[in-house]
Amino acid sequence: MFKNAFFATLVFCGFIAGAQTNSAPPQVDLRIYDIIEAVSADSIEQDIRTLANFGTRNTFSDTVSNTRGIGAARRFIKSDFEKISKKCGNCLEVFYQKDFVTKDEGNRVPKDAWVVNVVAVQKGTKYPNRYVIMTGDIDSRASNTMDFTTDAPGANDNASGMAGVMEAARVLSRYSFESSIIYLGLSGEEQGLFGGQGFAKMAKEKGWNIIGVFNNDMIGNIQGVDGVIDNRTFRIFSEPVPPTETERERNMRRFYGGEVDGISRQLARYVHKTTETYMPEMNPMMIYRLDRFGRGGHHRPFNDLGFPGIRIMEAHENYNQQHQDIRTENGIAYGDVIEHVNFDYAAKLTAVNAINLASLAWAPPAPEEVAIGGIVEPSAKLRWKKVNGDEVAGYKIYWRSTTAPQWEHSRFVGDVDSFTLEGIVIDNFFFGVAAVGKNGNESVVVFPSTTFRE
Repeated sequence: MFKNAFFATLVFCGFIAGAQTNSAPPQVDLRIYDIIEAVSADSIEQDIRTLANFGTRNTFSDTVSNTRGIGAARRFIKSDFEKISKKCGNCLEVFYQKDFVTKDEGNRVPKDAWVVNVVAVQKGTKYPNRYVIMTGDIDSRASNTMDFTTDAPGANDNASGMAGVMEAARVLSRYSFESSIIYLGLSGEEQGLFGGQGFAKMAKEKGWNIIGVFNNDMIGNIQGVDGVIDNRTFRIFSEPVPPTETERERNMRRFYGGEVDGISRQLARYVHKTTETYMPEMNPMMIYRLDRFGRGGHHRPFNDLGFPGIRIMEAHENYNQQHQDIRTENGIAYGDVIEHVNFDYAAKLTAVNAINLASLAWAPPAPEEVAIGGIVEPSAKLRWKKVNGDEVAGYKIYWRSTTAPQWEHSRFVGDVDSFTLEGIVIDNFFFGVAAVGKNGNESVVVFPSTTFRE
């Protein structure tokens, strides 16, 4: 209580000083700490147990039963979203989104069926067509992907991620945001990412401005098959540049850099920075790869269409406890059962998602048309198109050494559309620009897309 009051005093004094001296906005948004504290491990445990108790959630399993199969699971999720919406005055638009998949579409499709996603949209008050999305997978699998009758509780893979999405909806529905948040349960992941493909295609056709996708796939295991036990570290997977980049953009990178500065990599850096700011006890681990080696996840269909998306997951997987029939062989217990899930850890990673959803949804839109100059000059120059909106306090320039994984330096430069960093030689650093709200929340950093000379 005292800590919050102390921070509130600092923020209030900083705001007054800002009004008088045009100083920077507050460094933190106190509401973010409240979001962290509101995430409940008990609530997540309850939802994971319910989902695991449906026996199997294989995408092609029973759709009629109320106690077993994918149908019962998605009705449970939809009902939970509707209950959350009722508590917040119908703040969520809840619906199914589905696509028909046939046996001809993949060797993991045992029969023709509907792949059904569960969607809850919390509309933004100022930018309703600007979306940040948290996803979890509804479906599970046994050892044989085509086997849709054998028990496959999928407690960690991926009831943990789905329960995290539901908990984030419970917590964040208590707030109002300028941009829209989507809480999304996807199906068909184990058969070929069909749910994500269908939803991303729909979003593209509707012209949605998706600024970030957080795919949560396995967020509840702390003991790896390698014997490591770690309840603090988690991985953030992100691809370096979009697969949709043009030939011109590829050629520009040869001369100006940006091989690791695509929109998904900037989103990953955003999550890393926000976590270190508000949850310093956690250890975010940046992985410079689309996904695990040779494997896939439900952020990829969004990346394929040019949307920024990352995967958030546990640091140490246990392959004996994923994609396995429940059994014991040679003294080893196989199967993705509830006993292997650490609910406190799942709550921590849920909080990581929730604070980043909130920070992005409270932040102003990112600046556009960011350009950089200063070639053969002693100082770096940046220009950008300012954001329309009275919520913008100004802009922050970031820069780092060309070999550094994260932004190392930053400077708030006020409500301007250009700035010169005196004495900073353009050749030795990478640069970016973010918009900063009066509440202290920032947009994702935008890497320059063009150059200029004066």
